[in-house]
Amino acid sequence: MTDPSLALEFVNIAKKFDDQVVCKDINLKIKKRQILSILGPSGCGKTVTIKMLIGLIMPDSGSIFFDNTNIAKINNEEDLSAIRRRISMVFQGAALFDSMSVFDNIAYPLKTFTSLSKEEIEHKVFHTLDLVGLPEAAYKSPPELSGGMKKRIGLARAIITEPEIILYDEPNAGLDPINTTRIVDLILMLREKYSCTSIVITHDMNVAGNISDNVAFMYAGRVRKTGTMEEFRQSEDPVVRGFVLGDPSVLLTTFGGF
Repeated sequence: MTDPSLALEFVNIAKKFDDQVVCKDINLKIKKRQILSILGPSGCGKTVTIKMLIGLIMPDSGSIFFDNTNIAKINNEEDLSAIRRRISMVFQGAALFDSMSVFDNIAYPLKTFTSLSKEEIEHKVFHTLDLVGLPEAAYKSPPELSGGMKKRIGLARAIITEPEIILYDEPNAGLDPINTTRIVDLILMLREKYSCTSIVITHDMNVAGNISDNVAFMYAGRVRKTGTMEEFRQSEDPVVRGFVLGDPSVLLTTFGGF
């Protein structure tokens, strides 16, 4: 990756589990500070694609370039840990540790990846809780939180290291419209505050329309189309159009090809 404007580049990425092909020939270029939404039917490979960015899943072939490092070729935990400090993921279910307080959940990446003092960690945790609007939740446990609060705490943990790239897996799944608006506002605010690049997996066309600089549509394990939200709305591609309009008759296959 030689283009300095790019934050990430996927080149011919492929992945299968046993005989099931999940991703094939994934090619994407994502610019710095861009918010890219990845759309597509369930099971088309969206979450697998972003998990490969932090080494939770390794591709079978192809390259993923970040800061001139090919993440697909990393084969040791030390180098993956260095990547995970710079690329953070907000998991769909928040993935909080129920045995830890909210404070300790958010502090965990700092204790794992940095040598900050106890006082510095405390300052950063409470500053981050303020950013997501939940300073009063510090000493609660995750089971005491609502779904919307868990999402925001998961987001706080993801941004505590001030990553260059934030990955969001269905950030508003299961949330009411008010909490969805909160999450959308946070995604936009964090881009401005940290100048970070964001990749958002979502099925919500309104969310994608409100946050996206660009959109990638995945279908049958491939990126079928990229463009602006307006270009998607005007697309004549029957599969893209069927997804945008919510027409199930054109989305009959998952990995059967185009």
